[in-house]
Amino acid sequence: MAKARAKLIIKGIVQGVSFRYYTQREARKGGVAGWVRNLPDGSVAALFEGEEEDVEAMIQWCRQGPPGARVTEVIVQPEEYQGEFQSFSVTF
Repeated sequence: MAKARAKLIIKGIVQGVSFRYYTQREARKGGVAGWVRNLPDGSVAALFEGEEEDVEAMIQWCRQGPPGARVTEVIVQPEEYQGEFQSFSVTF
């Protein structure tokens, strides 16, 4: 299977709605490694690494987000897979 890596910026009402917690839960369920964090401008950044279909599933999940989130835009930047993460974490 092909490996993939993508960096995302998620905009909208995505802070104060447990977006990071739910993203971590979904990523771990899907076997995706990387991180998620809040940005000073009110958006959320995430980096996903794993099987291509699992990374794509996380990108699609981020377009909706958890209950309470109102995602208005998801900017996806594909990157070359590096395999640098063993798990998924919330970073600050």
